[in-house]
Amino acid sequence: MNKEDLRKKLVIPGKRLKELNEFFLDPENEAVDAVLDLIMKYGGPVEINKKAKNAGRLTNLLKRLKESGSPYYKDVLWLRRQARNGAFIPMKEYRNNILAGSTGSRSFNEVNAVTLEISALQYFPFLIAEAKQAIEKKELMPGRYIRVRAMKEQIEDNADILAVAASMRIIGASYVETLDTKGTDGSNIHLGGPETITGYFGGVGQPNEHAIQWTEEFLHYYTEYGIKQVLNVNPGTILIGYLLNKLGIDNEFKISVYLGNDNPYAVMWTLMTARLLSDRKGKTSLIGFNFSNSVNNETIRISNEIRRKLGLEDNVRFEHHITETWKSIVIQPYNRRAELVEIAKTVPNISAKHEGGDPEVERTREHPTDILDYFMPKKDVLEQGLMDAMTRNFLDKHDALNKTARALTKAKIGVIAARNLHV
Repeated sequence: MNKEDLRKKLVIPGKRLKELNEFFLDPENEAVDAVLDLIMKYGGPVEINKKAKNAGRLTNLLKRLKESGSPYYKDVLWLRRQARNGAFIPMKEYRNNILAGSTGSRSFNEVNAVTLEISALQYFPFLIAEAKQAIEKKELMPGRYIRVRAMKEQIEDNADILAVAASMRIIGASYVETLDTKGTDGSNIHLGGPETITGYFGGVGQPNEHAIQWTEEFLHYYTEYGIKQVLNVNPGTILIGYLLNKLGIDNEFKISVYLGNDNPYAVMWTLMTARLLSDRKGKTSLIGFNFSNSVNNETIRISNEIRRKLGLEDNVRFEHHITETWKSIVIQPYNRRAELVEIAKTVPNISAKHEGGDPEVERTREHPTDILDYFMPKKDVLEQGLMDAMTRNFLDKHDALNKTARALTKAKIGVIAARNLHV
């Protein structure tokens, strides 16, 4: 037997696909029925999408923010004025500033343009502080934001959730929220804090009924606030995310770094399922996923071949950590900027995620970035007097993001910043 004969053994027979379809269509399939019942509870796909679209309109978000009496309303209006008045540096001017005095062609590789991503936008005032600095220093604002703050706390804190939702539409950036139903919320009754940390090594889960609770939480925020993209950390809720899209809901999600996509076979598993459960037009609700911090450029290259051959190169973004928080997640120093510039020359649809400042900056901070800060209630932040330090942490991430933007620009690789600001 030669290698090609051996390869043929990998063919999935039509009989197996028929069995899978019969399994999904079985009226006694309790797991699928639970998802269908939840969708019908919210009025069905057409009604769900209609409510979400209406809730997410900028005019409606601003109206609700004003009616809430939030002090953030005036800041959102300020941001809209700056955007309308062209206060942010145009991309052409930004490039000219970076490449001043350079010789040769000014043509850019736009096909492989890298999305500038920052995490985590915990509090709305962080965004205003960032915008003011970007205007003053003629810097770029990110094209993508990640949020990890508790959803209920956002609502109660001066309608922070509405202020951010409106601002993202004003600046033209995509963003992801992290729902409250997750493995660290006490859903696993046998796990606690750091003393039981090894219990989480099998994955940050949503045990038992929590997968359906996560789904209902998503449908609530989708229809109430127009929040379309959420973080996904569990194989069960990832599967449900695929099913929602296949059933006609216009949802999107990204897979967290915690899932562990750190080799081409893990990526193949993720993308095969996405493709298998895509809708009739071939679209999947998987909008992107984070690689593990340990992934190297060769794995990204091979993963891109898998993504391309499965027809998902435009649909699924590779989200790659360029910097990480100084504490509680990786061995420092951690900086993948040079590797990013190299791989971005040949691999499209990558986002450069900045979770920390550059290491040489972080080590000088009295309170450097810490992933555990994401899970600290705001009242504890205020009681400990940490808000100014955490604002500085966010601006350090912004600085790191702009260093990456400059490095990519010097390499003549396009960047995707906030699309309504840098035109």
